Amino acid sequence: MKFVKKTVAALAIAAAPLAGIAAPAKVMAPGGPGGGYDGAARVPLQVMQQTGIFTDGFQVTNKGGAGGTIGLAEFVRTGKGDDNAIMSMGAILVGAIITNKSPVTLDQTVPLVRLTDDAGAIVVAPNSPIKTIADAVQAMKANPGGTAVAGGSIGGTDHVTAALLAKAAKFDPTKVNYLPYTSGAEVVTSLASGQAKIGISGLSELKTFVDQGRIRIIAVSSEKRLPGIDAPTLKESGYDVVIGNWRGIIGAPGMSKAGRDMWLQRYAKLHASPEWKKALADRGWDDAYLAGDDFAAFLTKEKARQAEVLKDVGLVK
Repeated sequence: MKFVKKTVAALAIAAAPLAGIAAPAKVMAPGGPGGGYDGAARVPLQVMQQTGIFTDGFQVTNKGGAGGTIGLAEFVRTGKGDDNAIMSMGAILVGAIITNKSPVTLDQTVPLVRLTDDAGAIVVAPNSPIKTIADAVQAMKANPGGTAVAGGSIGGTDHVTAALLAKAAKFDPTKVNYLPYTSGAEVVTSLASGQAKIGISGLSELKTFVDQGRIRIIAVSSEKRLPGIDAPTLKESGYDVVIGNWRGIIGAPGMSKAGRDMWLQRYAKLHASPEWKKALADRGWDDAYLAGDDFAAFLTKEKARQAEVLKDVGLVK
């Protein structure tokens, strides 16, 4: 009997996680490698490693499509109850859930932090006859079918930006010939091929291509002009449109309170670090930090706001 008890106890110890064993993070990025969701997933954890905040490593899974809802569905299916499972997300995903009528929603996950905000840039090919945002609007009005606008997913921030611009310019937003892509790089390729005449994406995704001379910025969607960017805002150009693409992190369904607190502490330390401030500046990201219950409250309001905007511009009924 003693032998049985000892054997059972030994098996229990062997099956239990040992203190000090590394627990790598399992990270879902619901977009392609090199895109906005990918950067939002990887860069914070890279800085955490650099600063010693979290050094157990991480594995990123890229699963793009349908504005991030495909990755979200996979994350909800595979991550249940896993305190080490997190996912990058943002404004685009909120809109995509609404426009795609996704059966899987953010309500099934655990809100952790909002980290960044990324101003949108309206761009054209370097040799485009479109020189200003007024030229772009005129082309869209005069020949909607022949003036394709390339951007991110249907119903995402880029699509909403195009629709709001059309509405501000007093023409039907549903007439915009919108071409959805999975990354800013694909938007640039579409402009280079002539398939699209105008592109919209996050400035951080497009800045490298601007610096290389492969595209030209004609306007930005921020409230004020951006340092180092020689382009007016939509608002100062006479189109009352201000919109950004915020990004953040959610935890797996059923994440424990201890797991939530663990990640909130890590991201709080990250946010306070000079290394993170440098990472923000290097990538052209604005600091939009909001954590825990505050982020959850923001998400509730954001879902209602986006539903109203999408309906207002005719993207959903």
